[in-house]
Amino acid sequence: MTIQIKKIQIAFQDSNEIKYTNALAFIPAAEKLKKGRAALFTHGFTSHKASIFNWPLRIAEEGVPGVLFDLPGHFLGTFCDVDSFDAFKQNVPKMFFNALTQLQELMPENPIDDLVIGGHSLGALIALKASTLAEFRSIKKRTVVAVGFGLPPEGVTHIFNTPFYKSTLLVRAQLVSPALAPDIVFPWIKEEKEALQINNTKLYFLSGEDDMVVGKDGTQRLAEQMTDQGNEVILEIPKKLAHHLPEAAAPHIKKFLRGQGFFS
Repeated sequence: MTIQIKKIQIAFQDSNEIKYTNALAFIPAAEKLKKGRAALFTHGFTSHKASIFNWPLRIAEEGVPGVLFDLPGHFLGTFCDVDSFDAFKQNVPKMFFNALTQLQELMPENPIDDLVIGGHSLGALIALKASTLAEFRSIKKRTVVAVGFGLPPEGVTHIFNTPFYKSTLLVRAQLVSPALAPDIVFPWIKEEKEALQINNTKLYFLSGEDDMVVGKDGTQRLAEQMTDQGNEVILEIPKKLAHHLPEAAAPHIKKFLRGQGFFS
């Protein structure tokens, strides 16, 4: 039997209303199912779940179920507006737990004790923040996969501030809710990167040498910061993994998880 892909929705608490974004649940063939494991992923800023569709697909091929969900306020994925940026900041990490809850409703016979959560760029930040949620503390093993994410160098003009990048955002900014405008989200991302506090977690950082958003040493600097906080950090920097091609991360993620015994 082949992998089943089920259409589901993930809850998000906006300021005064519960809203839902679209998601896909990947259910492996019963004879290949690796019990007790799951993987949850989301995408980057102004993007959508299809940009990393092959991440959970490749993992499901190895027998691990997963969920891939759209972020609220990102219109390439789901027409789910965001009214409050404060609500987005506070509640969007909880979507990972809501996604796991949905998956376990589909597969009640498969309680999870080994969980991978991850994302690309903004999705990576949200996954890192989700890893600190109290709701996940009962899960014995937790791994965060962060692709295309790092610390910008001090005193250097970041690509976000270059005329070329700003010109592209004149169009791309229209793909998100006004509450998530780039001039609101980008300063927050920078602050969150510098203030991240995580400990006793396995973190896999993956960014290409050609990732112009992360920069030359951005991922390495973030990895060092996370190591200093007492995490187990695995860093991979392939020559080719451009920021706008996150689907190219799939074979790297699959190889990493195989090396960690996630498919055994």
